[in-house]
Amino acid sequence: MLPFRTTGFNGYAVKYSPFFDSRIACAASSNFGLVGNGRLYILTLTPQGIIAEKWFDTQDSLFDVSFSESNANQLAAASGDGSIKLFDATLADFPIRQWREHTREVFSLSWNLIDKNLFASSSWDGNIKIWSPTSLASLRTIHIGSCTYSVAFQPSSPTVLSAVSSDGFMRMFDLRAPEPSAEITKTPVSPGEVLTQDWNKYRASVIASAGVDRRIRIWDLKMPGICQTELVGHEYAVRRIAWSPHWQDVVLSASYDMSVRVWTDGSSGGGTGLGGAGPGGGRLMGVMDKHTEFCAGVDWCLFGGEGWAASTGWDEMVWVWDVGEVIGSR
Repeated sequence: MLPFRTTGFNGYAVKYSPFFDSRIACAASSNFGLVGNGRLYILTLTPQGIIAEKWFDTQDSLFDVSFSESNANQLAAASGDGSIKLFDATLADFPIRQWREHTREVFSLSWNLIDKNLFASSSWDGNIKIWSPTSLASLRTIHIGSCTYSVAFQPSSPTVLSAVSSDGFMRMFDLRAPEPSAEITKTPVSPGEVLTQDWNKYRASVIASAGVDRRIRIWDLKMPGICQTELVGHEYAVRRIAWSPHWQDVVLSASYDMSVRVWTDGSSGGGTGLGGAGPGGGRLMGVMDKHTEFCAGVDWCLFGGEGWAASTGWDEMVWVWDVGEVIGSR
């Protein structure tokens, strides 16, 4: 495992570059994101360990980060003052573009993997906004009305995206639908606030959700409203989940219980578990327990050997680690 300390800043999100297996971004905030500055780290993995290639300081907390899918040096950061800032790793100090349309904290960003000139944001103001890096204003606003913690484009569609929010619902949208609402489905997925979601990278209709009730639920849009698998084991709220780009049945989860857990949803029909089985045959495969405070972010490396991941948390740490070592041989 490789460590990096974000001294004075508590980690909220970590993302691997879609272009380089050695580049990682971390969005962090001073004072646990309650008040104070933010810092966007661009980290590089070297034979000597993790080094900070560059960082950008911001006037308010940062809660999420997303690499551009069209420019290897650009990345967007979500800020507590309602702004979204676009940075270029080859330039110093300041963002190359800034948008200020949200009226509350921006908590999630998602870059479109098909139409790579689009990305989406969601905010505590109850709105989703669609953006282009080349436009001075948002292209579209979708009003939800509840604090929206996460927005995500469907990986194989240029127009479909999902959102989860404080009202316990998961909503699906299609940007081809006419204004003002693009909503196509609305499904209750939790009795409490839903904090995170992620689309499966191999099964286009499968999506996972999780939140304050500590349970990870797997859904298949072909069977609306029916939970396919429930993964139980976290002791506190689940803050972030991420499906593997290498294994269709494996999902990571980062929780306020200070752990990152590795699960199988049972769809592969195999694998050794550690308990925590739920409806549908899913089970816990391993636990990464290096963090000593709330764990808030986790992401997979797309390249190299299967199963490298990065995680960050309020302990001012970024860890890069091999999921295969945690779960053992598949």
